[in-house]
Amino acid sequence: MTHPRASSAHAGMLLWALIVGVSYPAVGLLTDGLPPLLLTALRFAIAAVSMLPLIWQAGRQLPALPGILLYAILGLCLAGFFGTMFWAAHRVTALTMAAFSVSVPLLAYGFGRALGVEAPAYRLLGTFTLGTIGALSLIFAQGAGDAADLRIGWNEGAFFLGCVALALYPVLSKWGLVRGILSRDAAVRTFWSLFVGAILIAAIGLIYEPITALSQMRFEDVLLVVYLGVFSSGATFWLLQRGTGALTPGTVTAYNYLVPFVAMLVLFATQTDVIGWHWLPGSLLVMVAMLLLVRE
Repeated sequence: MTHPRASSAHAGMLLWALIVGVSYPAVGLLTDGLPPLLLTALRFAIAAVSMLPLIWQAGRQLPALPGILLYAILGLCLAGFFGTMFWAAHRVTALTMAAFSVSVPLLAYGFGRALGVEAPAYRLLGTFTLGTIGALSLIFAQGAGDAADLRIGWNEGAFFLGCVALALYPVLSKWGLVRGILSRDAAVRTFWSLFVGAILIAAIGLIYEPITALSQMRFEDVLLVVYLGVFSSGATFWLLQRGTGALTPGTVTAYNYLVPFVAMLVLFATQTDVIGWHWLPGSLLVMVAMLLLVRE
């Protein structure tokens, strides 16, 4: 099936949120000191390889020149976000990064309107507002920091540009899909964007990170990177591209609101002592926003 029905696409994006939310704690299990950009490039390469069986079923489609150019731009979007994310990791507070990441759905909706792949939907904007407030409430409740940690400066501006690049990824995918520039098969679109993204991120990593640092990887690190590549990168980007075929970019990216909620559930499962009423307002707002989103 090339494009799933809207209900199936929503179910896929719910699975996307579960995988992403669970993967955040998994990243923390990696050995300290490993080069993050090169690890990301390795994850993307593994993710692209995991798409090959699906590519084979799709007939090993090779993109035309306009498609190659658009896949290159999509790869730049991925490299832009992950590159600025790792660059900002030691310059921007965790609270600021989490708060800026919540802006992606609204950014995607705005870019989608500009490129004609989003229809005017003022109720949807209200849903985004609820989701944004709820997700921010969960981020504050999770103890990422207090209000004093929310800062805005040049470093934060650079990370925000990375969020802009991430928001452009589903918008440009939808734009290319509607115009027949990109393949109608989600696996093909996933493979080429990850393949180009891996090359670009590796190029950035080789400039700023010593490749010899990868020799510090333990066997457990290798297994974890393979897991993250296949599931946290390959499966999630395939679900994202699959959802893009049936839903609008703003709707697809709105599932970012569920990621702090899933992370909260994981935290409750591992640290039952942190459960409290301060989690309730954000949780309710996120759930109401997602119910409204599915209804839309």
